[in-house]
Amino acid sequence: MLTIESLNQYYGGSHILRNVSMTVPEGELTVLLGRNGVGKTTLLRCLMGVVPTKNGSIAWGDTALTKMPTHARVAHGLAYVPQGRDIFPRLTVEENLLVGAASKKRMPKGVPEHIYTLFPVLKDMKARRGGDLSGGQQQQLAIGRALMSEPQLLILDEPTEGIQPSIIQEIGRTLRRLVEEMNLTVLLVEQYYDFAKAIADRYWVMSRGEIVAGGAGAQMDADGVRELIAV
Repeated sequence: MLTIESLNQYYGGSHILRNVSMTVPEGELTVLLGRNGVGKTTLLRCLMGVVPTKNGSIAWGDTALTKMPTHARVAHGLAYVPQGRDIFPRLTVEENLLVGAASKKRMPKGVPEHIYTLFPVLKDMKARRGGDLSGGQQQQLAIGRALMSEPQLLILDEPTEGIQPSIIQEIGRTLRRLVEEMNLTVLLVEQYYDFAKAIADRYWVMSRGEIVAGGAGAQMDADGVRELIAV
């Protein structure tokens, strides 16, 4: 289980994260919802050690992560798909994927077949440059690259942003497969309520840097979550 307790973060004089406490159970898909600018991306960057925390704690199972550098968190099973994908446009699809395995002690000789099974389009385009792919294909590439480190916890920041609806649904099905068939734990930051509700086991809602609601994914309608995140 990922456990976050009393996490605070500041940018200059602005208090961005305010005593954030939440859990992400193992083997489930947890969605963090909220409007733009409420601190969701900052929280994910704190989880990965990209941004230091002012105070509070982060733990994955029995392992305290709060003071670990990013590469050590990856070695302990965390993987991150950032907002905007950040693929390498001049590298081929296959080279982009292999970059994701750089943290492993032994680099694989090639891309494992299960990555291409999850994302068949990547196999078809493995010799093409990443920058030549569509936005939806690049998002699948970013997720595939993260999976190359064989993580236990996959963290994604708004993977549906700017993606056509058919690819959004495909990404949703893939995330559920990762949880149900591969026993992966997933933490997903999302704005689109319908997409989140369709795939979430658990949810949390953030507003102005604070967690204001949480519960079972099946209860999102009854809990009034749509109204909490409405612009």
